Amino acid sequence: MINFITSIPWWVWLLVVLFAVAIRDVFFQRAHTISHNFPIVGHFRYWLESIGPEMRQYFVANNREELPFNRIERSWIYASAKKENNYEGFGTDRDIYEHQHIFIKNQMMAYEVAENHPNYTDTSFVPCAKVMGAYNKRRKPYRPASVINVSAMSFGSLSAAAVEAMNKGVLKANAYHNTGEGGLSPYHKQGGDVIFHFGTGYFGVRSPEGSLSMEKLKQLVADNPCIKAIEIKLSQGAKPGKGGVLPGAKITPELAEIRGVEVGKDVLSPATHKAFKSIPELLQLIEKIAEETGLPVGIKAAIGKLDQWEQLADLMKKTGKGPDFITIDGGEGGTGAAPPSFADHVSLPWVYGFSSLYKLFLDRELTDRIVFIGSGKLGFPAKAAMAFAMGVDCINVAREAMMSIGCIQAQVCHTNRCPTGIATQKKWLQNGIDVPLKSDRLGQYFKSFRKELLEITHAAGYEHPCQFHMEDVQVNVDDTELNRNLRATYKYQKHPVPFTSVQDLLNCNYLGGQLASDKNKS
Repeated sequence: MINFITSIPWWVWLLVVLFAVAIRDVFFQRAHTISHNFPIVGHFRYWLESIGPEMRQYFVANNREELPFNRIERSWIYASAKKENNYEGFGTDRDIYEHQHIFIKNQMMAYEVAENHPNYTDTSFVPCAKVMGAYNKRRKPYRPASVINVSAMSFGSLSAAAVEAMNKGVLKANAYHNTGEGGLSPYHKQGGDVIFHFGTGYFGVRSPEGSLSMEKLKQLVADNPCIKAIEIKLSQGAKPGKGGVLPGAKITPELAEIRGVEVGKDVLSPATHKAFKSIPELLQLIEKIAEETGLPVGIKAAIGKLDQWEQLADLMKKTGKGPDFITIDGGEGGTGAAPPSFADHVSLPWVYGFSSLYKLFLDRELTDRIVFIGSGKLGFPAKAAMAFAMGVDCINVAREAMMSIGCIQAQVCHTNRCPTGIATQKKWLQNGIDVPLKSDRLGQYFKSFRKELLEITHAAGYEHPCQFHMEDVQVNVDDTELNRNLRATYKYQKHPVPFTSVQDLLNCNYLGGQLASDKNKS
């Protein structure tokens, strides 16, 4: 038998395999029309489609047209993180007349750093100009030592090696590390400052009923002095107003212990909080957490409608209480997986959302008591200067931080197949992350960013980015307004649709589809 098999030429075996594939394509599989109608050859179509994003990224798209981050932006982050030449030559290749292009006005004579100035010896020292918790007299106020910090990304979404590299990196850059809503893991406790963040799942401080356990939160803060502030997530840019499911298959004993859930059991993160149901209750919870822990407490949200924000601002004005900081997330999306309908259309982009919200607090003379944090593709010095001119006090970066430790924008974060080992739980892929090296790179990216932001600030005649005014930055506009609502655009107002409840819709005798037939059977 062995002699017979070896006597057959290799090309005959190849034909046999191809024939078997063709038989399978034509007679046995019905899922793919192309491979059924074009056996064997049709498989090349699916293979080419699978590598299409990579082909476009490296060979088709030009330097400025990719999204979410183009090649020039990614290259600047990579070079800055590696302490390589991050300059460009022969002038800009951007169309400086395009819509919303940013111009920062330089001063005739730049700000001069004196020999006794901190920036004379440390050219990247740019702390936050405000102190979290100062106005509300929290027992443990906190001033971030860096105006750029790591945004909320949880262990589970990111790998253990990636989280560890980021925390060691923020330690080297004197920045802080937001835990994301997955709880405080051992990988967050590598020496860097931490902002503990929780959402509707209350992971890490979760009661058996799935709500917030104040006792667990107090104990967590007491046991971990690295926690400098607490952030309550109301919504996020990628999918505001939508919960999520963590499949039981992904919940390892380690994740279960960190998140306070059961091994192997699906965990639901609902769209709304159990710990509060109204703005007054949110304000009470903020004050209770601050009193019990002594830490500054803030909120994070993507911005859409402003009515409840107005209610919050009015209560803050009336009571003299409220959040110590507010993180405004942009609707541009982020590292979290989300349906395209949410990532593309729900909530405002950062520049529109922040400007709307800031004006609301400005009108009520509340901006001095709040530390405003911007989050939404602001990890570039010019964009940061614009954000500071609009009113931010710090910025958080997520995807930019991922790129600094090796992310290549493969856009497969939601598949557990991240080729760089950053957004996956597969051990083999994580082994490619050299934690000491990658932590150096994140720290260097932050330092390069702050140094260049400071140089822009000095060019504009200021000492600190907080001194930027809105008149210092100009943007190209194509109309008299940056954006308009649908009524202004299409010149009509939609007539209100009568509606009572979803239950009434379900009970309707004229309801179609499978639900109608099920109801008729019952």
